[in-house]
Amino acid sequence: MDYNEADLQQKAKDHLWMHFSRQSVMEDGHGVPIIVKGEGHHIWDSKGKKYFDGLSGLFVVNAGHGRKRLAEVAAKQAEQLAFFPIWSYAHPNAIELADRLAGYAPGDLNRVFFSTGGGEAVETAFKLAKYYWKLQGRPTKHKVISRAVAYHGTPQGALAITGIPAMKEMFEPVTPGGFRVPNTNYYRAQEMGFDGSIEQFGQWAANRIEEMILFEGPETVAAVFLEPVQNSGGCFPPPPGYFQRVREICDQYDVLLVADEVITGFGRIGNFFASTTYGFEPDMITCAKGMTSGYSPIGATIVSEKVYEPFKHGTTAFYHGYTFAGHPVSSAVALANLDIFEEEKLNENVRQNSPVFRATLEKLLDLPIVGDVRGDGYFFGIELVKDKKTKETFDDDESERLLRGFLSKALYDAGLYCRADDRGDPVIQLAPPLTIGPKEFDEIEGILRGVLTEAWSRL
Repeated sequence: MDYNEADLQQKAKDHLWMHFSRQSVMEDGHGVPIIVKGEGHHIWDSKGKKYFDGLSGLFVVNAGHGRKRLAEVAAKQAEQLAFFPIWSYAHPNAIELADRLAGYAPGDLNRVFFSTGGGEAVETAFKLAKYYWKLQGRPTKHKVISRAVAYHGTPQGALAITGIPAMKEMFEPVTPGGFRVPNTNYYRAQEMGFDGSIEQFGQWAANRIEEMILFEGPETVAAVFLEPVQNSGGCFPPPPGYFQRVREICDQYDVLLVADEVITGFGRIGNFFASTTYGFEPDMITCAKGMTSGYSPIGATIVSEKVYEPFKHGTTAFYHGYTFAGHPVSSAVALANLDIFEEEKLNENVRQNSPVFRATLEKLLDLPIVGDVRGDGYFFGIELVKDKKTKETFDDDESERLLRGFLSKALYDAGLYCRADDRGDPVIQLAPPLTIGPKEFDEIEGILRGVLTEAWSRL
C-alpha cells in the first residue's frame, strides 16, 4: 500500500495527540515517524525504510510481527462473536484463557480478573487489596508500598503506586496512600547508603520494605507492588534472595505481595511469569502486553485463593470492571499466541540465549560512555555515564541533549528502534522479540557501538 507522507503528517499535526510525547515535535514541523508494517523483528515506516524493532513495540510484540495466524484467529472470532461482556455472563474464550493463565501462574493464583491493559490490571489489584482487608475487618489497611523510580501505570490509583515524582506532579493531588522504598539498582547502591555484596544488597533492599511497614504501621499497609525486573530506571533485576525475603516480610505483617508482570510476563524473562523464574509466590500478578503479543489489547489480574475466598460467599461482589475486559477477540488471540509460545518454545529460546545476549551487550563496556549493562532474559538496560570511574551521571540539560537531542534520532536513523530514557539515570533499553538469537544480538550491538561512539565524541 502506498502512503501519502505529506497528507498523513498534516492529519497527524491537526488531530493526533500522541501518548507520552511532546506535541511540539509536530507543531514545529519536524513530523513524526509513521510505522506502517511489521514482519518478524523488523518494522517499516511510511517512507519504506526498514528498522530493527529492539523494543517489541513497547515490550509487547513478544512473538514477533506479521503473525498471520493471529490475524486469522481474530477475524474468525469477530465473525462468530465480536463482543459480549463478562458482567454476569461469560463466553468460551474468556473461560479458556482464565484456565490457561491459572495453569501458568505459580502457587494457588487461580482466579483471573480481566481488564484491557496493564494500568487497569494494577488499578484492579490496588482496589482489590483495599477491599480484601475491609472484608477481613481491617479497614485501616489501605496504604501501598512500591519502589523509587518504578512505573506502574497512569490511572489515578496506579499513579499513586508509580514512584516517579515528575510523572505525578502535574496531576496532584493523586490518590493517597502510596509510599516508596529503595529499588534494586546495585550499580547505584552506594548512593543509597549501602556498601556490600549483591547478596547482602538484596537483604538490605528487602529490609527497607519492612522498615517502611513498621514506620507507617502494619495495621495501615495493604500491599507491596513490585516488578520482578523493574523497568523504569533501566532494568533492575532482583538480587539473589530478595523476593524470598520480601515474601517473608509480607507474611509476617499481613501485607499482600503484588507482582507487576505487565512487562516481565509471557517470556520476557524466560518463563510465562518471572515470579516463577525468581522462585516466589505473590498474592496477585498483574499482566498484559505479551499475553497477545500486542495483536489485540487485554490485561489481567491473577489472584490467589486467599484473596478470592471472601468473594465466594453470599452477596459479596467486587463492583469493578471494564466494558472490553476479557473481550472475545482478544481472548481468542491470546490463546493462539500462547499456543505459539509453546509450539516454538519461545521461553526456552530466551533462557538459552539470554546469557549470550548479555555477553554481547557487555562488549559495549569498553566504551567510555557505558557505565553498566544490566537486566535479565530479553530485557536489558545500558546506563550511560560521564565518568566510568566515579559513575558520574549527566545533569538534566546534558541528559536532554544526549537522549532527545541526539541518541533517540541517531539510533532510529541507524536502523534500531529502542528506548533512550531518563526516568532515573540515562539508559538505553532493549526488549526485542523473543524469536531472535545470537546473529541479531550482534546486529544490535554493532548499531549501538557506532551511535554511542559518536555520542561520546560529541560530548
